[in-house]
Amino acid sequence: MDEEALIPIVMFMMVGIVTITYFYFKARARADKQNTIRLALEKGNELSPEFLQQLGEAEPPKDRDLRRGVIFLALAMGLVLIGFAVPEPEALRGLLAGAALPFSIGVAFLLMYWYGDKKG
Repeated sequence: MDEEALIPIVMFMMVGIVTITYFYFKARARADKQNTIRLALEKGNELSPEFLQQLGEAEPPKDRDLRRGVIFLALAMGLVLIGFAVPEPEALRGLLAGAALPFSIGVAFLLMYWYGDKKG
């Protein structure tokens, strides 16, 4: 098999492995929290609302959309700069097209930050 054919195969395998690993550890953390609550109840301990809230999911930071928007805009800018660094005009067009998606997502996150609900 040609080595160049292995590159996309390995890339998609890595995306799958990272995704599966993320969901596995997230489910394992949730199971550990449930075991902690179950053990506390079995021992007869009272569970205060503060304790349950502390075990629950952390509240997302208020500026999460701003950070994500800036990251996506930086990714788009990096793709554009790579396009200008490559001497082929076809590569520039392809990278500009590829930069359009992260740019649009970044702008959407920034709009959600500026016009969204500032409570959470």
